[in-house]
Amino acid sequence: MKGILLTFEGADGAGKTTQLELLATFFQSRGREVIKTREPGGTVVSESIRQLLLDPAMHSMVSSTELLLYEAARAQLVSEVIKPALESGKVVLCDRFTDSTLAYQGYGRGLDRKIIEKLNDLATGGLKPDKTILLDLHPELGLQRVQLKRGADRLEQEDLLFHLRVREGFLDIADQDRARFIVISAEEDAQQVHQKIVEALQE
Repeated sequence: MKGILLTFEGADGAGKTTQLELLATFFQSRGREVIKTREPGGTVVSESIRQLLLDPAMHSMVSSTELLLYEAARAQLVSEVIKPALESGKVVLCDRFTDSTLAYQGYGRGLDRKIIEKLNDLATGGLKPDKTILLDLHPELGLQRVQLKRGADRLEQEDLLFHLRVREGFLDIADQDRARFIVISAEEDAQQVHQKIVEALQE
């Protein structure tokens, strides 16, 4: 059976982790073996990079350093976890992937998007998700949810204008690749969002 790579994208606080867990249960109930992972993270090396990237104390980190650290974490995750899982026919569910880098570092930080696309290709070996679920949410609401659940990490502490650029970026990326993207409002409750995701995947 062919492996499947499904990625979850969207604003902080949009419920990506919750939807990933619900979709994992859905696939497992149908006899598929599921690998759940996240970016940055998913391996010992990548989780160490994650700690650096999200640490609020790292406020002096420049945008190009941030970009390269994300790509380094991704290269390790793809090589160590994602590609082997796909080759063995598993369903891989990933909380964030290449589109997040384009949205946050490209649209949010203003780095060259063509360079980011090349670095994404280098880190993934050209691997693309089969489908990407974009949970769209106004960043103000998303950041409120984050604050209620836990303290904000380094990126979440950016101002609202930054997060508005990121949201615009995600919607722009999705508009350019409609065959791959499933765009769903994250304002509804978790079960309603899950049902819409399942219906869209079955179309």
